[in-house]
Amino acid sequence: MSETTGFVKAKKYDWKDSNLALFGSDTEKSVKKESAQHELAWKNAGSKVGVQVWRIKKFKVVHWPKEDYGSFYNGDSYIVLNTYKKKESDSEELFHDVHFWIGQYSTQDEYGTAAYKTVELDHFLDDKPVQHREVMNHESELFKTYFHTFSTMEGGADSGFRHVGPKEYKPRLLHFRGKSRTKIIVKERPLSRRCLDEDGVFILDNGLDIYQWNGSKSSKDERIRAMQYISNLKAERGRAISETLDSQFANAKHKFFQLLPEVPVDEEDEADVTDDSKPTLFRLSNSGGNLSFTGVASGELPLPRDKLDSGDVFVADTVSECFVWIGKGADEKERQNAMSYAHAYLQKTKHPLIPITCVSEGRESEAFFVAVA
Repeated sequence: MSETTGFVKAKKYDWKDSNLALFGSDTEKSVKKESAQHELAWKNAGSKVGVQVWRIKKFKVVHWPKEDYGSFYNGDSYIVLNTYKKKESDSEELFHDVHFWIGQYSTQDEYGTAAYKTVELDHFLDDKPVQHREVMNHESELFKTYFHTFSTMEGGADSGFRHVGPKEYKPRLLHFRGKSRTKIIVKERPLSRRCLDEDGVFILDNGLDIYQWNGSKSSKDERIRAMQYISNLKAERGRAISETLDSQFANAKHKFFQLLPEVPVDEEDEADVTDDSKPTLFRLSNSGGNLSFTGVASGELPLPRDKLDSGDVFVADTVSECFVWIGKGADEKERQNAMSYAHAYLQKTKHPLIPITCVSEGRESEAFFVAVA
């Protein structure tokens, strides 16, 4: 009988076949039924500067514990709201960015709910937020700046220590990597000794026993961030103990290696695809009574701003990020279908999972004006 790492992946949803917005679908109807006339989760949302996170659970919006901010499970979907004041202004006006984050193994119902609820939160905040779509492993740099440590975990939130307890908790191997303390990314890896490498720092989280393994070529920042991560785990769990191992001096018979078997690593990596796409600007218009989606410019960045028309919606694909621009005079049908058309368009490209940012005329982001000038 062959050994297994316990790193069993759920079925990965085929994004090529998905309709992210799902407006008018059974998902939307279920969301409306659960939400009724008012979403309690939005109480105090965006009322003060800071980050707020919610998880989607069975068509409902659930507050994500603050101690878990920055940790996302690949089987779930989340909504993240960042509220801030502009540094260059003395005004007390609050500005917002709202992101829905999609785990690569989240269900169609979950990410459809996340997309719909993001629009609902946008309406709750008087249509002021800049909306974003974030797909796991393709997150925007803006999104990752919200968290001291950004980590992706296997499974769903209900598989975490807080929910199952120490006896049922399955060990997790976490890889810390990054060039500076403020840009450390944490990713769960298969529970196998073959994942260890001298360039990185790894934490073996066994519930109440936590081990930090430092590769000989790992950076000081990676080691410090891992230590801070363990400190937070111990504070949360109370009785947990930890130990640090140096890769060059660790005893092969140590319990760390007993918990980490020598087994093949079966990871699903996305194939590298050569993307020779050119930045392109599209127009979404309902002027003829039926929605039309047509290209209006293509070539080098920045795309021409003089092509924008306040009466319509435009989609600017930079190849690394996609912007949806909603003109002040765009009609309701154009507005409602803007994100759906951007998503459907990207499905047909070699970069279907890049971040999508939706901005309204007069509330554009700096990044938009870099892409369209």
